[in-house]
Amino acid sequence: MGRTTKAEAVVLRSLRFSEADRILHLYTLERGRVGAIAKGIRKTKSRFGARLEPLSHVELMLHQGSGELDTVTGASLIASHRAAREDRYRLEVGLVGAEAMLRLFTEPEANARAFTALTRFLDALDSTPPATTRPAVDPLALSFQLKLLWLSGYLPHVTSCVECGSDALVGFSARAGGAVCREHARDALALSPDGLAGIEALLSAPLADAHAIAMSDRARRDALAVITSSYEEHGGFRLRTLSA
Repeated sequence: MGRTTKAEAVVLRSLRFSEADRILHLYTLERGRVGAIAKGIRKTKSRFGARLEPLSHVELMLHQGSGELDTVTGASLIASHRAAREDRYRLEVGLVGAEAMLRLFTEPEANARAFTALTRFLDALDSTPPATTRPAVDPLALSFQLKLLWLSGYLPHVTSCVECGSDALVGFSARAGGAVCREHARDALALSPDGLAGIEALLSAPLADAHAIAMSDRARRDALAVITSSYEEHGGFRLRTLSA
């Protein structure tokens, strides 16, 4: 018979399914990662179609039956984040964050800190200033991903060499788990002093302050390199949205 429960959720991805339905990839406060089907959502007269766009922060009624997917039976908006979706740059930054959540938090297991980070990221995204740089090196996108790596247990150590403790740092080794000195830099990514300082600042500052951090282009590229190498080493994946 199943049961119906209430869940606070963010829509991470929405995929077409059949003529009128959509499959939703959700991250919920109560249950972590959840897959659901929204029946009839693509019909013009759908009761809640506009409320279930990607990046929407919603309260849902979810019916859990015998299948793998829950069924959405009700939806109300907490925050639409429409402003972010309607600006191409902010949308692309948002999709980077959504894909990072999808790849790092794959289990139906509640993680209140990850959910809070996600909602704060989306709130900050609404006021992200327009930019001509790649969304992949946007400070908010970089800060959010570094914080997700920390919450996933893969926090990159960048304050001293992970091999010997030296503070004369020249590179980053995802395999070793952090920054390294010249003596231990074999096969490591080269990192600039600006890059190391930028990563520390992004990790320590609230998401809402990410754009207030002064970072050179090189520092942003270094931060992105640390993030992508950590994904590859610890998760065996690359984010599609980072190559856009």
